[in-house]
Amino acid sequence: MTSTTLSERDSAAVAAESRARRRRALEAPVLGVAGVLLVTLLVELVPRLGIVDARFLPPASTIFGALFGVLGDASFWGALGNTLITWFIGLSVAMVLGVGLGMLIGSFPTVREFTSSTIEFLRPIPSVALIPLVVLLLGTQRPSTLVLVIYAAFWQVLVQVLYGVADVDPVARDTARSYHFRFFSEGYWVVWPTALPYVVTGFRLAATVALILTLTGELIIGTPGLGQQIAVAQSSGAVPLMYALIVVAGILGVLVNVVARFIEAKALFWHPSIRKEGTL
Repeated sequence: MTSTTLSERDSAAVAAESRARRRRALEAPVLGVAGVLLVTLLVELVPRLGIVDARFLPPASTIFGALFGVLGDASFWGALGNTLITWFIGLSVAMVLGVGLGMLIGSFPTVREFTSSTIEFLRPIPSVALIPLVVLLLGTQRPSTLVLVIYAAFWQVLVQVLYGVADVDPVARDTARSYHFRFFSEGYWVVWPTALPYVVTGFRLAATVALILTLTGELIIGTPGLGQQIAVAQSSGAVPLMYALIVVAGILGVLVNVVARFIEAKALFWHPSIRKEGTL
């Protein structure tokens, strides 16, 4: 068997694998859309067939009718804007604190060991358990919900950054120190490139958690926003409007995840995992 024949077979195998990857990449969104359509059909049929009382679960057509109706309401857009502002501020503060403290704590083994028990004690505490405290101290305005958002998102970032700093190659660190790199130079040239994928993962997780806690705070505390409108619709008996706003919250979650993944792809364009996805 000649080398030319082997080369042709290898090229054919690579081409077939590439076509299979592209086909799988196209199948994923198609199946996702099909799943959404199936759920929509079920929601339409279940109340119409009397399986569920339409007073508690209106048909999908009624829900979407309420959704299109609310799109022309200025108060809806104001509430959506409040939700996005709270989410953005909380996520930004959590990222700054998480990355800064994570880099600082992770760079000093003694500090990391000293703080590990405290971190493991505080991290599992759910943010919703802090609601009575923040309402007592800050009232029912945006700062109360911001505390919940920052607290929940901060741990997602901090833990990932700590993992990233711990993953730095000891040889690279020792080499930098042998060349007398200063603390910030070592952090920028040695620690940061290794920690960056972990930072971006923390950002992606924190973005979703921050949105969940934003809506939770608005629902329970009554902070102005989309969650507050859902609570008002539920208490006033406007069930189709309530479901329509829940659909908006779901769409918002999908968009946040898409944006987070886009930022991840841009920030880690050089990383092997992202480059592999780009070849699909």
